[in-house]
Order: sequence, then C-alpha cells, then structure tokens
Amino acid sequence: MFARRLLFLAPALLMLAGCDIPGLGPDPKAVQREADAKATGGACRYAQRGIEDCYTLNPKAPKSAVFDGWKEMDQYMRENKIEGAPSVIPIPVAAPPEGAESKAAAEAEEPKPKKGKGSDKH
Repeated sequence: MFARRLLFLAPALLMLAGCDIPGLGPDPKAVQREADAKATGGACRYAQRGIEDCYTLNPKAPKSAVFDGWKEMDQYMRENKIEGAPSVIPIPVAAPPEGAESKAAAEAEEPKPKKGKGSDKH
C-alpha cells in the first residue's frame, strides 16, 4: 500500500518542483513600477536635482524606490568622480486653482462697507 502511494506521489512531486506556480511570485507590474522609480531616482541625481525635486516631479513613483535609485547613483558618481549634467527643463511652478483668479477680481471690484464705531446708525 505504501509503495503504491509512493509510486504515484513521487512523479507528481518531481513535476511540481520544476514548475512556476502562478500567483506565488511578485506581481510583474509592481516589480516594473519599482524598477522604473529606481531609474527615475538615478536620472534625477545625474541631472543634479535634489531628492525633494525628484519627488515633486514624479508624484506617482514610490518614494522609497526613487530614493534608492538616487542614492545608488550618488554613490556611483562619487566613486567614479562623475559630474552630473544639469537639467535643461525648468521645474514647473504650480498654477493657482481655477476660479481663484475670478474670485479675487470680483472681490476687488465689489466695494467693501466701512467698519467704524456707530457710523451707520444715529
């Protein structure tokens, strides 16, 4: 009885040992996103951008991976005495939200009542 079970179980175990079972490894999209963020961090360091600027320019990238890439590139550049290439694209300035400009213009046109001690009542 034991020999019969072993006869069926041994080939099954050998086949399972050599295959990749879906769902057990890391998600390929997450691995790719992590690698992209790491490359972005390295590129930011080479472009002589600060890590904070890199975070601002890439808000969707995981910050830990961006920092890892930035740090690795910094170490590599210091060891090999490589100077970075300054970035030619200016950092975008945040525009005021829509409606804020028209609201400010409406407030400027509308006269404000004067506040004083009893000037409206007798």
